[in-house]
Amino acid sequence: MKLSKIVIAAAVVAAGASGVATSAFAQAKEQFFPLLSYRTGPYAPNGTPWANGKQDYLKLINARDGGVNGVKLTFEECETGYLTDRGVECYERLKSRPGVTLFDPQATGITFALTEKAPVDKIPLMTLGYGLSVAQDGMAFKWNFPLMGSYWTGADILIQHIGKNAGGLDKLKGKKIALVYHDSPFGKEPIPLVQERAKMHGFELQLLPVTAPGVEQKATWLQVRQSRPDYVLLWGWGVMNSTALKEAQATGYPRDKMYGVWWAGAEPDTRDVGDGAKGYHALALNGHGTQSKVIQDILKHVHDKGQGTGPKDEVGSVLYTRGVIIQMLGVEAVRRAQERFGKGKVMTGEQVRWGLENLALDQKKLDALGFNDVMRPLSTSCTDHMGSTWARVHTWDGKQWKFSSDWYQADEQILKPMVKAGADKYLGDKKMTRREPADCQS
Repeated sequence: MKLSKIVIAAAVVAAGASGVATSAFAQAKEQFFPLLSYRTGPYAPNGTPWANGKQDYLKLINARDGGVNGVKLTFEECETGYLTDRGVECYERLKSRPGVTLFDPQATGITFALTEKAPVDKIPLMTLGYGLSVAQDGMAFKWNFPLMGSYWTGADILIQHIGKNAGGLDKLKGKKIALVYHDSPFGKEPIPLVQERAKMHGFELQLLPVTAPGVEQKATWLQVRQSRPDYVLLWGWGVMNSTALKEAQATGYPRDKMYGVWWAGAEPDTRDVGDGAKGYHALALNGHGTQSKVIQDILKHVHDKGQGTGPKDEVGSVLYTRGVIIQMLGVEAVRRAQERFGKGKVMTGEQVRWGLENLALDQKKLDALGFNDVMRPLSTSCTDHMGSTWARVHTWDGKQWKFSSDWYQADEQILKPMVKAGADKYLGDKKMTRREPADCQS
């Protein structure tokens, strides 16, 4: 298994010739971030910029700020290939490292496998825009944090957007919507929400699973051609996305009737298809481009110093920026935890969990962090481990992604009952109980 390690060595240098390196590291104030990634296999084109953004942000905080209140940030990357068994292996290998902060599994399947392990090991899981949708309920899932959105919120926003463009949600009655999805926990996760919306609005839902990794879709798009759905929702990742767009082009399905999840709306999905993907829409969790202060700082303090993890021209791309956001939220959870448990101290997984549960990033704070125009404000609580359910739609113009809608917020009147019912079922199946209100102070 490929492992790459970056460790801040200042403590060793300071120790001098008489010091022992291992002793110096043990005494150093270092907050450790285990980074699960996939730079190999069919998902590498999407996983790589995501992983590079995460590393570059950690490097920025060390280079520009000297860490978090003097605590240096270290990390080790572990290659999963998007495979659940390898993801669990990486977790087991890295969970006992001193100063371990949190895990971002980077895969819904791995998240499912780690959800029962995290409470035992007392290490939080951050799953920004993926994972268990019902984990928004912090009273049921103490250690899971699906920040900024889930597949239920994403699916809900897509149906809202399609309805709005059709002249109202009532206009969806009698329409047919096909969900072309990755046949995995990731791809299946939005189905309950779309089924609920179908019942509400009277449209027909056609479910079309695609066998992973998604390089063979001819049979799927033959079904699309035969059934002629009014809209196609694309729930893909990696090579599946560009393959779907090429097959849609080959079968004559209009790309402007296709809407992807936010993991099917980045440059690697459309770049090779070019004009063939023109008009295709996808959800956008975050802003992109190089205009924001945080991206400018990464270019200045990291890439211009020759410390960039990947190529300079990917900085500011959709998935790279999402990686930066993920790492910022992890760092800010550490900073928030330090406010309560000791400024300048290394935080434990339990303390970082409290920090994640008490994030309060208003627009003023985001602007100060350099994330102006990158994301919406986010505020978590004991009951809400998501903190924000906003997203936009952007559209591929043949060369680049351009925003084509205002911000939407998922409909909590639909989501809250579904989340509670799903969380209660999970707890019942596992013979677990909800947290007591007093536990929110711990």
